[in-house]
Amino acid sequence: MHPPPPLAAAMDFSQNSLFGYMEDLQELTIIERPVRRSLKTPEEIERLTVDEDLSDIERAVYLLSAGQDIQGTSVIANLPFLMRQNPAETLRRVLPKVREALHVAGVEMQLTAAVSFLTILQEESVSIHTYAHSFLQVILLHLEHRDAGVSNAWLETLLSVIDVLPKETLRHEILNPLVSKAQLSQTVQSRLVSCKILGKLTNKFDAHAIKREILPLVKSLCQDVEYEVRSCMCRQLENIAQGIGTELTKSVVLPELIELSRDEGSSVRLAAFETLVNLLDIFDTDDRSQTILPLVKSFCEKSFKADESILISLSFHLGKLCHGLYGIFTPDQHLRFLEFYKKLCTLGLQQENGHNENQISPQILEQEKKYISVRKNCAYNFPAMIVFVDPKNFHMELYSTFFCLCHDPEVPVRYTIAICFYEVSKLLNSGVYLIHKELITLLQDESLELSSLPDLIPALTAAEQRAAASLKWRTHEKLLQKYACLPHVISSDQIYYRFLQRMFTIMMTNNVLPVQKAASRTLCIFLRYNRKQEQRHEVIQKLIEQLGQGKSYWNRLRFLDTCEFIIEIFSKSFFCKYFFLPAIELTHDPVANVRMKLCCLLPKVKSTLKIPADKHLLQQLEMCVRKLLCQEKDKDVLAIVKRTVLELDRMEMSMDAFQKKFYEKDLLDQEKEREELLLLEMEQLEKEKQQNDGRPMSGKTFEKKRRDTKTPTTLPKSIPVSVPGTSPGTSSTSKEIKKSKLIRSQSFNNQAFHAKYGSLDKCASKTSAAAAYTPSVSGLAKTSMISLSDDSFRTRNASSAPSSFSSNTPLPGTSRGTGSSADPKSSGSKDTQPRKATLKSRKSNP
Repeated sequence: MHPPPPLAAAMDFSQNSLFGYMEDLQELTIIERPVRRSLKTPEEIERLTVDEDLSDIERAVYLLSAGQDIQGTSVIANLPFLMRQNPAETLRRVLPKVREALHVAGVEMQLTAAVSFLTILQEESVSIHTYAHSFLQVILLHLEHRDAGVSNAWLETLLSVIDVLPKETLRHEILNPLVSKAQLSQTVQSRLVSCKILGKLTNKFDAHAIKREILPLVKSLCQDVEYEVRSCMCRQLENIAQGIGTELTKSVVLPELIELSRDEGSSVRLAAFETLVNLLDIFDTDDRSQTILPLVKSFCEKSFKADESILISLSFHLGKLCHGLYGIFTPDQHLRFLEFYKKLCTLGLQQENGHNENQISPQILEQEKKYISVRKNCAYNFPAMIVFVDPKNFHMELYSTFFCLCHDPEVPVRYTIAICFYEVSKLLNSGVYLIHKELITLLQDESLELSSLPDLIPALTAAEQRAAASLKWRTHEKLLQKYACLPHVISSDQIYYRFLQRMFTIMMTNNVLPVQKAASRTLCIFLRYNRKQEQRHEVIQKLIEQLGQGKSYWNRLRFLDTCEFIIEIFSKSFFCKYFFLPAIELTHDPVANVRMKLCCLLPKVKSTLKIPADKHLLQQLEMCVRKLLCQEKDKDVLAIVKRTVLELDRMEMSMDAFQKKFYEKDLLDQEKEREELLLLEMEQLEKEKQQNDGRPMSGKTFEKKRRDTKTPTTLPKSIPVSVPGTSPGTSSTSKEIKKSKLIRSQSFNNQAFHAKYGSLDKCASKTSAAAAYTPSVSGLAKTSMISLSDDSFRTRNASSAPSSFSSNTPLPGTSRGTGSSADPKSSGSKDTQPRKATLKSRKSNP
């Protein structure tokens, strides 16, 4: 047999702990049962045997009357079930036997009864009136059990009962007897129980009743001769203050707190300090500056001479103090309080001497644990201290402290400051660069909770690899999503060589779909801000060949996800140039799931087209849809195709000219295209600068070169439309082409292009604009005859397409043609014919 724990008074007897305690007892009973049975005599076995024909109520009555303690404990543990099954008989026959058994019960049975009574209350097996009549007196009777653990268990049950009892029952059954229970003639345990009950009762009575009946008892207990009672009552003053209001708090509670803050017992002073901090919002400015601030100052000055537990509490409440006393400190007091905080942040570090832990006494080890808790609390309150000193003074006042916390030898301290890093960054705002090194330090941390290497990029790479190797895929997903901000932090080359290939690997090898999608979207953003033609070309080539034309249908599905992100992030012209044809070629995919996903994507694909420039692409789309309607054999895919066709029919086609109805969307797309073209122009200018005999250009020469560069990447403001009856060749030579100047780049160095990040967030849902879906070529011809003025029309022909996106090796994509699509040779697109040939060859071999 295991004896009851010798430190029962120190145990936590909350409801959860009580259930846990009962489970432990049951496990011990099961473990010991074989041994105990082997020692039972026939007579003992006979006494433990119960007739199987007895009902649950009869068996419970019999075991409580003649059974052994363990059997009685089992019955009491089963009391909530009996109350649910037959409440009337349980109250009439079983509960009296329970009362009798509890008079002589041991600790296990008492704890079990406290839990069972609380469970019956929570399950509302009987009315409140019946519960109070049947159970309340049993609870009150055992409140002062000689075992402190049992007493606390019954007290927890009573405090829960007080929440639901009517006011009159509380007054007669609890408050009136409390007057005698709180007297000095009663035991310390009785007075401690009275303190907690008084704190609970204040929420059940009005301020007048509290002032008349409860406050006299509160004052008496605050002046008790035992420090445990004074400390316990002091901690209830917060609840009492909330029940009596501001005026009574200032006139009654505050004087008591001031007196208790000067108590000879350290635990009483600590309770008074914590209560004052929690009540700061109740007091006005005068009370804070004239009464509370001097108390806080005195408490801080004496804290280093007191027990370390006071320092732990003080360091934990520093944030509340800073907030509650903000604006009250004089400059001198402000400086002293800041120095006090800095001293706490390094508490215990000066005493390290490198001795072996086996040679250090247990007392010193315990003291060091408390010092670690103090520094951890300081790290927790660091954001509040930044507000206290003002973020603009961070570097001068708090940076050295922040450095110490980030390099603290203990993991809990570094972990806490790492959690606060985001809040610190927000507070510093534009000064966030000051803590760049500390971010690297925390990412390099050898602790598993944090994350190794001499710079930010290797540290980020190592952090991602750790997340990938763990089982926490949500953490991995969030990390990849956050990597999308890297183009605004590091250069395009660094992203290309250190992160892009990793994104490809994750997309093709990771088994978690949200992680794959996060990597795909981040890769698209990396591509969006890449500044080198060859690198962009390689990435696009990989996306099409390894994903879009990959052997695994899973990779082809991810290609369609990538196309969706491309539509969201890039301009319409970019998608049509490189991804339109590779995407719709998947209508011939042998796997139904791929065709199904493509059908769902087709409305977004169509929304990227503009008429009349993209008539040839619209014809390709119509041809693919008609083929799906005629040849699709999978019934699920066919059903989606039919729904998609209806949606495509209802869509309006976007025109090259701005339309008033879709002005904002067209303007957003134009802004995207302008940024893409600006990236290309910056690359061209950088090449010219490097080729200028290796000498740096002057500012004027550089700007002149920029203006005079005759590249086809400038954004055309307006180009005349080729109308029927006019030769496409004469239209491009007989009319003057007007070109607008690009907005001057603010930087042509090697830093990443800082485009407005908001433009990515605004384009999450693209819709098409302008003319309705027409499944016939004749309808397209009608659309192309619309007459548009030069000022309102912006075409996308071969000359306006970004030449830097092209390559010597043709990509399996397309570029926008000119107005006419009847003759592909006259469209001016070198890529159109080969890609159509590819489509035809695939159609001939489905």
